[in-house]
Amino acid sequence: MPDLRSVPPLREPVLVAAFEGWNDAGEAASAAVAHLLQVWDARLVGEVDPEDYYDFQVNRPKVSVVDGERRVTWPTTRIFVCRDSAGPHDVVIVEGIEPSIRWRHYAAELIDVAQQLGVRIIITLGAYLADVPHTRAIPINASSDDESVQDRFGAEPSEYEGPTGIVGILTAAARAAGIETLSCWAAVPHYAGGPPSPKAALALLARLEEILDVSIPARAIADEAKAWERGVDEMAESDEEVADYVQSLEEATDTAELPEASGDAIAREFERYLRGHEDEPS
Repeated sequence: MPDLRSVPPLREPVLVAAFEGWNDAGEAASAAVAHLLQVWDARLVGEVDPEDYYDFQVNRPKVSVVDGERRVTWPTTRIFVCRDSAGPHDVVIVEGIEPSIRWRHYAAELIDVAQQLGVRIIITLGAYLADVPHTRAIPINASSDDESVQDRFGAEPSEYEGPTGIVGILTAAARAAGIETLSCWAAVPHYAGGPPSPKAALALLARLEEILDVSIPARAIADEAKAWERGVDEMAESDEEVADYVQSLEEATDTAELPEASGDAIAREFERYLRGHEDEPS
């Protein structure tokens, strides 16, 4: 259990969590969190004991040589604190790998972390493969079982039924502990679902900007998203069957989104564009 007694009091802390594995198509959610850790100068405050939760034949430790010394890095889950988000909240980030065993104990440990740090809401990030075109905006599905969260953030009630990952288990544990939850999932084009998927990661970051009322510098990942889209364009153009399929997805998406092309929607997209380029030199 991480000892967080040395962490100073946080400003209305929000916990953001993402996990590599089943919940992370195209590694979009883990990439979004990795970007936050970088741009917000996050400080590591604790990690879970990997012996308790991971099968090392599934998630093997890695050996590296640093300054002539051989080191072993174990698969684990780490907890960071970001006090430089420039928004109204300090942000606690949980970044790790979906555990192999003892999911209930693992979720309980993370809930204890949230309670120790005074977290009132947990935001989980995920990504799934879907029939969406890579040439259009990546859809983000935001859901919550808390009516107050639905009202505040425009989220929908969760209607999913079926197999779940650690994100679903953590959400259930948080609800049982009286902590609000919000889950944001990016839809990754299934025909281009291999990692990386920077356009989906960028879409998750844009949704977090709205939720946290903060600007997230994103020039680097926006450039990666453009390069990714060009690469998928080339792949689709080289295969007539894929090109026809992408066109059918585009037509279906455009038809479905036509009622949403309002002045407010266009203004929101323009604001996102400006935020993504505000760190560029003038």
